[in-house]
Amino acid sequence: MSDQQRKPTTTDAGIPVPSDEHSLTIGPEGPVVLHDHYLIEQMANFNRERIPERQPHAKGGGGFGHFEVTADVSRYTMAKVFQPGTKTDVLARFSTVAGERGSPDTWRDPRGFALKFYTEDGNYDMVGNNTPVFFIRDPMKFQHFIRSQKRRADNNTRDHDMQWDFWTLSPESAHQVTWLMGDRGIPKTWRHMNGYSSHTYMWVNAQGEKFWVKYHFKTDQGNDFLTQAEADSLAGADGDYHNRDLFNSISQGDFPSWTLKVQVMPFADAETYRFNPFDLTKVWPHDDYPLQEVGKLTLNRNPTDYHTEIEQAAFEPNNIIPGVGPSPDKMLLARLFAYADAHRARLGVNYKQIPVNAPQCPVHSYSKDGAMRIQKVADPVYAPNSKGGPAACGEGYHQSETWPVKDEMVRSPYTQHRDDNDFVQANALINQVMDDAARERLVNNVVGHLSDGVSEPVLERAFEYWKQIDPAIGERIEAGIRNG
Repeated sequence: MSDQQRKPTTTDAGIPVPSDEHSLTIGPEGPVVLHDHYLIEQMANFNRERIPERQPHAKGGGGFGHFEVTADVSRYTMAKVFQPGTKTDVLARFSTVAGERGSPDTWRDPRGFALKFYTEDGNYDMVGNNTPVFFIRDPMKFQHFIRSQKRRADNNTRDHDMQWDFWTLSPESAHQVTWLMGDRGIPKTWRHMNGYSSHTYMWVNAQGEKFWVKYHFKTDQGNDFLTQAEADSLAGADGDYHNRDLFNSISQGDFPSWTLKVQVMPFADAETYRFNPFDLTKVWPHDDYPLQEVGKLTLNRNPTDYHTEIEQAAFEPNNIIPGVGPSPDKMLLARLFAYADAHRARLGVNYKQIPVNAPQCPVHSYSKDGAMRIQKVADPVYAPNSKGGPAACGEGYHQSETWPVKDEMVRSPYTQHRDDNDFVQANALINQVMDDAARERLVNNVVGHLSDGVSEPVLERAFEYWKQIDPAIGERIEAGIRNG
């Protein structure tokens, strides 16, 4: 490209810049002058380029695309995004949980699977993972769980002893830990993994009938995984392997896709179902509530500026549209506060005005002022008012926000349902889903993980933990450590 065709460098105010290479000085050998405002702008901006990284899910990447409804689920929900034939723009972000921004993509870790649907009723966000369950069911433990997966206070290194100490003292983690230590603990690529809402949500149809629902985004590329050895090799050779794979696949026109299927539970079933349907450590067996197809998610556009479109993307499960609502899932209810609060702390109170977070429908809000406010505010700035300002749509519009509750305030675990048990579904995963080869890899993965600095008292608890999941697997894990 000739110099005549190139666009001129400007300051952030659009003023042409005299040089990209040389500061303004007193003679060629003299000091730099303070009124070289472009130099000052460059240095000052550089010092402020980094924003705080996310607490969990710091390392990730994503892309843009659309979701198209291919089936009819209108009998379950009036949400416009799920009506037959509807096509909605979507942003997806995939991530690891524990690692910081510079960590390898191929550590053994759950993967985040976060989606933002730009619907005509506002943004609908789904904050999920590549596993249908999670380590804990009560948000009081969440902060402690994340700290156990992060770095020690003394030597600033990750510590397997710390992780197993937390897990073995939290038996509800057994199902998720079995997923994590199995093949799907390290997906081959983001394209080769499923995404799950994990949480139970509420759907409400046009007649006001309520249902409980779980989302399953099934990869159309097929599930595939990395062995521990392959993952370790890639961690040293290409720490951005998953991010690079997604970007290159979209660039080459090999657009990844996922088929959305849902499990739907009649509202009244929840009270007497054999498992607590709102327990995040449990799945609903497909024999009880079969998968029903909804539509297809396709990613077909890469970000052009990672910072503005991915790093500043803010996903929050409190972005819920009419026809969709929360459930009594304790973790979900806490996340309705925690995610939005994290974005306010990380990006500023007006983070929803960042283009990637801005809805594609009209906004009529009474939010006012604050740092980085760019959308104009017009009087009246209060409600109620008689000046023609926006008015709420009424209780009926958001009937999916509520369900009947009458009880005392307590600090207590969930009420036990008939077959509630912290180990039974982990056992089923091992014996009904895994084959012999997968079980062998599971044992080897656990032995390798426990062999890395786990102290004797925690080891003893870990052996007992696995024996409660499956006695034979527990014995094999103990033998692998003791005889290794």
